[in-house]
Amino acid sequence: MSPAWFAIWTRSRHEQVVREQIARKHFDAFLPTITRWSRWKDRKKKIDWPLFPGYCFARFEEEDALAILKCTGDVNIVSFEGRPAPIPEHEIDGIRRLVESDLQYDPCPLIREGMMVEVKHGALKGIVGRLVRKGAHARLILAVDLIGQGVSVEVDAADVKPF
Repeated sequence: MSPAWFAIWTRSRHEQVVREQIARKHFDAFLPTITRWSRWKDRKKKIDWPLFPGYCFARFEEEDALAILKCTGDVNIVSFEGRPAPIPEHEIDGIRRLVESDLQYDPCPLIREGMMVEVKHGALKGIVGRLVRKGAHARLILAVDLIGQGVSVEVDAADVKPF
């Protein structure tokens, strides 16, 4: 059986450092990135930002977890019930193929119907509601629970994030 992929939780802005250290230890490491413009006072520059801030991925045997945890900048291996939680190969392959392609892509939070979400942009910025439909648009329910009443509004799905 081949080694599995695992998510490595990193300190803020340490994703690249952790990826490099994992690779130096001869493990497969994967840090998907997205190119964004970064602006300083005197210039603008294109920079590769982690697609999933705070995480990078590594393929290793579970008994090699300690070697991974000894990397500077990592916090932990994402685990379930005290054991490192493997990521299905097809999920990593899908992200790798997308990143290597010429397609345009953007990170997006995994939002499901019924979740509480906050509006990030627009006239309703900062408003919290329950997502009842997600598609090209999201329908939010803004409620006054005490009186059992609410109102629904449609907003752009890109403008909401999990609350």
